[in-house]
Amino acid sequence: MKVYRNNGAVGALLDEYEKAINEMQSLIESVSENDLVKVIDEQADKPESRSLQSILSHVVKAGNWYNIEMKKALGESLENPESRLCTTVAQYSFALQKMFNETEQTFKNYPEMDIYCHRDLRWKQIVNIDLLMEHAIVHILRHRRQIERIVLKNVN
Repeated sequence: MKVYRNNGAVGALLDEYEKAINEMQSLIESVSENDLVKVIDEQADKPESRSLQSILSHVVKAGNWYNIEMKKALGESLENPESRLCTTVAQYSFALQKMFNETEQTFKNYPEMDIYCHRDLRWKQIVNIDLLMEHAIVHILRHRRQIERIVLKNVN
């Protein structure tokens, strides 16, 4: 039986973020190391769409970026994350889990955080942490769908 966090909107956001990450981890566990690094689209508009490896690196970097942007909005001084290519699915699964754990820890470190307070982010947009986390969740879902389509295409 699923256990839900009981801390309101933050709990809902973390539950859904964790669910999206778990779905991504389940999807990639069947990907071979060869398929992970195989170039699937040399003409892709964006370099992060050329292989499963580059897509997953992009997902992890973005997830870490969302967390860092939250911390910056709360007054911390941090550098933006760098992209890191992993060579195994297990490493990506670990990186995704670490990304989630660090985000969850940010919410634990700031229990009084007002997630609806508008903040100026690097995007040059005024958003709130609620919206930022919703975007983080949908970002994983979009790339999970992208990977599902790639895996389905390569199986048939």
